[in-house]
Amino acid sequence: MPGFRGRRVWCGCFKDDEPPEICVVEGAFTLQTLTPTQPMPSVDELDTKFAELVEELDLTAPNKEAMLSLPAQKKWQIYCSRKLPLDAADGPDAAAVTQPPTAEHYIERLKELVVHISLSPEDSPSHELGNRLDGHAAFVDALKTALRTSTHSFVLRFVELDGLPALLDLLLQLDIRVANSPLHTSLIGCIKALMNNSMGRAHVLAHPTAIDTIARSLAADNIRTKIAALEILGAVCLVPGGHRKVLQAMLHFQVFATERTRFQSIVNDLDRSTYAYRDNVNLKTALMSFVNAVLNYGPGQENLEFRLHLRYEFLMLGIQPVIDKLRTHENETLDRHLDFFEMVRAEDEKEFARRFKEEHVDTKSAGSMFELLRRKLSHSPAYPHMLSLLQHMLLLPYTGHCTEHWLLIDRVVQQIVLQVEQRPNSDLVVDPDDPEKQLKLAAESPVHDPDVAPLQIDVAKLVRLLVKEEQLTQARKRADELERENFDVQSRLAKKEQELDLRMQEKEDLETGLARMRERLEKESAQHSQAVQRAQTAEMRAEDLQHRLISEQQERARLERLVTEGSIPDDQKVAGLTGCNGAVSPPPAPPMLKAIPPPPPPMAPSMMPPPPPPCPGAPPPPPSMAQTMAPAPPKVDLPKKNVPQPTNPLKSFNWSKLPDAKLQGTVWSELDESKLYNNMELESIDKLFSAYQKNGVSATDGSYEDLRVTGKAAKQKVLSVIDGRRAQNCTILLSKLKMSDMEISKAILSMNSNEQLQLDMVEQLLKFTPSAEERALLDEHSEDIESLARADRFLYEISKIPHYEQRLKSLHYKKRFMLTINDLVPRITSVMEASREVARSRRLRKLLELVLALGNYMNRGARGNASGFRLASLNRLADTKSSAAKGTTLLHYLVQVIERKFKDLLKLEDDIPHVREASKVSLGEMDKDIQMLRTGLADVAREIEFHRSSGPAQQGDRFLPVMREFHAQASVRFAELEDKFQDMKTRFDRAARLFGEDGSVFAAGRVLWHL
Repeated sequence: MPGFRGRRVWCGCFKDDEPPEICVVEGAFTLQTLTPTQPMPSVDELDTKFAELVEELDLTAPNKEAMLSLPAQKKWQIYCSRKLPLDAADGPDAAAVTQPPTAEHYIERLKELVVHISLSPEDSPSHELGNRLDGHAAFVDALKTALRTSTHSFVLRFVELDGLPALLDLLLQLDIRVANSPLHTSLIGCIKALMNNSMGRAHVLAHPTAIDTIARSLAADNIRTKIAALEILGAVCLVPGGHRKVLQAMLHFQVFATERTRFQSIVNDLDRSTYAYRDNVNLKTALMSFVNAVLNYGPGQENLEFRLHLRYEFLMLGIQPVIDKLRTHENETLDRHLDFFEMVRAEDEKEFARRFKEEHVDTKSAGSMFELLRRKLSHSPAYPHMLSLLQHMLLLPYTGHCTEHWLLIDRVVQQIVLQVEQRPNSDLVVDPDDPEKQLKLAAESPVHDPDVAPLQIDVAKLVRLLVKEEQLTQARKRADELERENFDVQSRLAKKEQELDLRMQEKEDLETGLARMRERLEKESAQHSQAVQRAQTAEMRAEDLQHRLISEQQERARLERLVTEGSIPDDQKVAGLTGCNGAVSPPPAPPMLKAIPPPPPPMAPSMMPPPPPPCPGAPPPPPSMAQTMAPAPPKVDLPKKNVPQPTNPLKSFNWSKLPDAKLQGTVWSELDESKLYNNMELESIDKLFSAYQKNGVSATDGSYEDLRVTGKAAKQKVLSVIDGRRAQNCTILLSKLKMSDMEISKAILSMNSNEQLQLDMVEQLLKFTPSAEERALLDEHSEDIESLARADRFLYEISKIPHYEQRLKSLHYKKRFMLTINDLVPRITSVMEASREVARSRRLRKLLELVLALGNYMNRGARGNASGFRLASLNRLADTKSSAAKGTTLLHYLVQVIERKFKDLLKLEDDIPHVREASKVSLGEMDKDIQMLRTGLADVAREIEFHRSSGPAQQGDRFLPVMREFHAQASVRFAELEDKFQDMKTRFDRAARLFGEDGSVFAAGRVLWHL
């Protein structure tokens, strides 16, 4: 199927499918090379002229590239053969050359012909009018030849001067008196020639009524006219977007020809034989070509449902008996089109049957189709609806408009089947999920698209009925738009301020990171300098010791040689006599066999040791200068707030009031809640939260605070060192590992290079580390090891691995490191982002200002006249309950006020999207995880140093190469994580202090959870 649809095997309207056979007769002519008579211009000028010539030829892109790639000499020959004869007409002999008519001339003659036909009397005989138009037919033939053979510029000029509307107007003026004249055939030929040009074809397809006008020619009795119209319509089906226009044109022709249904004239012409044999075959071939194009292009190229639906229209018109009748013509070309129709039908029916897991679906049998439908839906949720549909069909009346009822059901089901999602290059453009687009398209289209609308609905009437509802909807939509515009204007400045805050925050972060990098660079530079100095000192010390060792070795060898020879030279005797007379010289110092460690580096001025502690009973040291001169913080006296007085005593909002001394530098110093009282419904507060109890309300329904008790997790039970349960658990673990003792030992020695041990198994192996007592007990039975149990043998094997427990802990740390890093990074990022968001959120400040106004209005005495409150007070909004409306709390009232008066605050979560996730984070837990990573990294470093100093490793031991590489990478990752964690704490502390909270002692989860 795809191969057949990809080839134009039946439509050859624009260009011939098969070129005519070329017969060469020897000696009839000789091929001569055209020699240009003028000199060839420069290459650039030639390329410019040749490009203009190629544009005139209206070639396809591949052919155009081939022409432009020709050599210069060949280009000049072609140019001279095409252009120079035309240029000669403008020379001295121009008078002898007949100038061809221009596009303006043709268009003017067409308009005159339209006027001539329209002014002819309607009662004039057809033969008289036809005789008068015979002279015009030659003119139209000349136009057809000009459109087919002239340059591209001529066709473009003809189209730009509205030549196509002139042709279509003339076609529309041809009534029954001249519809079968040669003039009609020539006009269709002009349109066909125009469509052979790319620009002309584009204008024909873009014209709103061009295809409809061409389809009217199917009613002509002239067989040449009908064939030409069918070829144009069949070819348009192959063009993207043309299939829809052809089906619309067939609906237009149905109304024009007063057909009962679409395609009725097509099937009738297939069945009718009123012409000569050759004319009959040509017409029926063109008709079958058109039918195949309609079925297999456009949506039918991919959509099985569309092909079945459209083919069913032809089958209902009786096309199958007609096809069987056409076989009697025994024409090869016609049979090829008939075979293609039946082949596609057979394949579609097979594909349709495969959906029901059948070989064939008998669409003529109602019982067979119902059985397939019942089997398909019997075990689906749609089965009850099918039963309901059948039941209501039985209730339909069988008198009166019975046929119309079933026709309506048929059209509705067809509409459902054909409404599919829009696909690329598909004509099914109506989206069933977009009713507004459907209404708009239906209102703008005078003819319903047969692809998606088999049910003819009076959309204009429906639109008129919905006018009032649409006007109301538009009014509401306009009001919402104005309100949104108002919010946008109000928030535009806030967005700019947020952007400024964000840039300032980014600047501070960059400065902090730069300072940290500078500090780290200075620290590492100092350490590097100290290491270089120590290395140089050690090197000098080693050289000195090496020289002394060599001299001592030489002296010792000389003395040993003297002792061996048994003779002492004279100088030694003299030295001995001298020694007897003087003081006895001390013996030589023993050789230095070990290098003395280098002295520690000198202490920097900033690292002076602290002074010694005072003696017991001594008075304390005097205060420092900074302590004696630091003044006490001044007391801030804030003005009393202008808070309206309630009409009756109200319940208290149990908040934690911030002291005035802590307000300076926080957001509370920027808030002014007094301007909000005008927008607040104070009377409803007085009514809802009155201190007087309403009848039926218990006094215990007042304010309270929830207490939460967190249970402590049960401690894990500690196992004995040597007992049966330990051995049993070890055996269970070994059975899960499915590895021998030797394989486990090799995996641990190679540091799990082959990833045989998973993290959970390494954690379990840590529980079965042999103790010293177990090692001693197992060593006593080393000769009898084969008789020991499975767990005992395993413990004996791993006890021979050096530093087994530390090695296993290092392996466990290695496997857990990246998991912990990947778990910490998102949590750190969420807290950082949440801290930044709450610090720059204007909506959050507005909400706090609203709560502050509400609390100052309700509270009196020590709790009133507050300039700020603890964030934990937000959790107590639900504790203040209404005395008038049961179940209503202060939190409910606050939400109602926001929804009515401060709708912009409903978008608060857009400002702080990370707060919900960050509120689940515990800084203490993250600190513990980072401390665990730091301790584990130090343990790995110590274990690496131990193995490095322990001499050569045993065979298969890869601890040093594996863990050295891991330690280097992990150190870098941990340093990055630690820096990010410090940035997070700094940013969180800054955000907490902005709201008057102490970030150093206030958990991040609590602060953000309150928000």
